[in-house]
Amino acid sequence: MNLCKALARTSLFYLNFESVSCNHNFPISGISLFRPRASTSLSLDQGFGRNRRKIQSLSHASASEAVAIESTSTRSDVEPIDLHPSEDSTKDTIEQLLSSQRIDDVSRLMKMERKSAEKRGYPGDSNPSRWFPYLDRFRTGNTFLSSLEVLEALDPHILDVRKDRFRSVIEHRSYSVCLVVEGLSDLGNVSAAFRSADALGFQSVHVVSCDSSKRYRENRHVSMGAEKWLDIELWNSTNECFDILKLRGYQIATAYLGTDAVSVFDMDWSCPTAIVVGNENRGVSDEALQQSDLRCSIPMRGMVDSFNVSVAAGILMHHAVCDRTLRLGSHGDLTPEESQILLAEFSLRHSKSAISIAHEYAKRKVTRPVSRL
Repeated sequence: MNLCKALARTSLFYLNFESVSCNHNFPISGISLFRPRASTSLSLDQGFGRNRRKIQSLSHASASEAVAIESTSTRSDVEPIDLHPSEDSTKDTIEQLLSSQRIDDVSRLMKMERKSAEKRGYPGDSNPSRWFPYLDRFRTGNTFLSSLEVLEALDPHILDVRKDRFRSVIEHRSYSVCLVVEGLSDLGNVSAAFRSADALGFQSVHVVSCDSSKRYRENRHVSMGAEKWLDIELWNSTNECFDILKLRGYQIATAYLGTDAVSVFDMDWSCPTAIVVGNENRGVSDEALQQSDLRCSIPMRGMVDSFNVSVAAGILMHHAVCDRTLRLGSHGDLTPEESQILLAEFSLRHSKSAISIAHEYAKRKVTRPVSRL
């Protein structure tokens, strides 16, 4: 018992002594009991060729307290390094694109030359009646690069894992079914629909704004950057949008809850189809209903009679993919030529520097001496 008391007194003595020695540096028997203050910092660049990062020496009452403080502390003097390409540029966000109401802002997202609105196919296409928006050329100044030349220029600057991801995505892409959102007032719903379209292999989406002064709320985090990889087209009216889609060979299918609507399970989605979803409160407009080729609905089995508009769009697109896979063997239907062009398009969208690299390649191509035979 006496030994225990002695040990306890000794421990208390050293605890009290350490609290004093934090502010005084004096030796006992040649051993310094100095402990660095909280403001004392040590630099990791001493002996290491790394960026300077300061570590504070802190006293904690317990190990759990130390972990809690460490997990909530911030290192303001260390800038994070982003190893991934930028997913957006200054203006390339959904809320800015849609609020500007300028077609030029959206077309700027698309890099390869595009066809006129009503022209289908391309020279050498085995099925000229099908719609594919791009020509096999990228304009750079007064000259053009083919998709093959674009890929040659950018190939050394894109990681192999990224190129594999592009090819995998493009394999499942299709323009045969597209999404049209008409008059939505909440950008969160537009963003969610875009994200679903990208995830399910839809490349083409259309936005019809019935109010040119409309301003959308900022909800870009919902789309997770999907708009960077989609072909987005803006329209000022439903008539304009539907007329162009019909010229491209699409049948217009509007989501509608009326008794004359066809169940989505009874539709043939192998035909080129534009899926139209409408306003959160009013649904699709009377103008859209009058000009549509058919009206479709999702059978409801519960007490409520409708889905959220972005959920409805996701269900319609998912069923279209499933039906096309059963009928055709795959939702993706791009030809090798179209896949190469879209791969060049994705490569140009990959990073902000891609366009500059392609331009430099074109300059070298122009100034390259021609060998004489």
